[in-house]
Amino acid sequence: MARSTNTQFAVAVHVLTYLAGAAGRPVSSGELSESTKVNPVHVRRVLGPLRNAGLVRSRPGVHGGWELATDARDITLAEIWRLLQGADPVLGLHGPDPACATGRTVQNALTALDRTIADAITTQLEDVTVHDVLTGRANATPQPPQPS
Repeated sequence: MARSTNTQFAVAVHVLTYLAGAAGRPVSSGELSESTKVNPVHVRRVLGPLRNAGLVRSRPGVHGGWELATDARDITLAEIWRLLQGADPVLGLHGPDPACATGRTVQNALTALDRTIADAITTQLEDVTVHDVLTGRANATPQPPQPS
């Protein structure tokens, strides 16, 4: 099974959930790095957009670190997704030869499909908060709509 190389969303959800469980205690980048098993620089790169959006804040100094700047119940996974994914393609799109008719057709189809998939992902993530992840409520499988 192919794995995505962009782990920012997963790391962000992990970090925000960890901070939500830290009960207001500032958490160092090193501690977050150990928990996520990624480099502290990567953790800080993920935290940057979250800080710019007002979701986290950092305190300098010996007793400093990262903490949530807003309630975990108010942070949807869709917000995190939009911050980190932005308009980047969800599918692994490539740039085919512009002179290739097949390439243009495939690129147009996949670009439209990518937007549809991105919208569906965002819609699903709107219903899940960091608090839901922390409490295990995000593990529930959504039920398909019942026919009338």
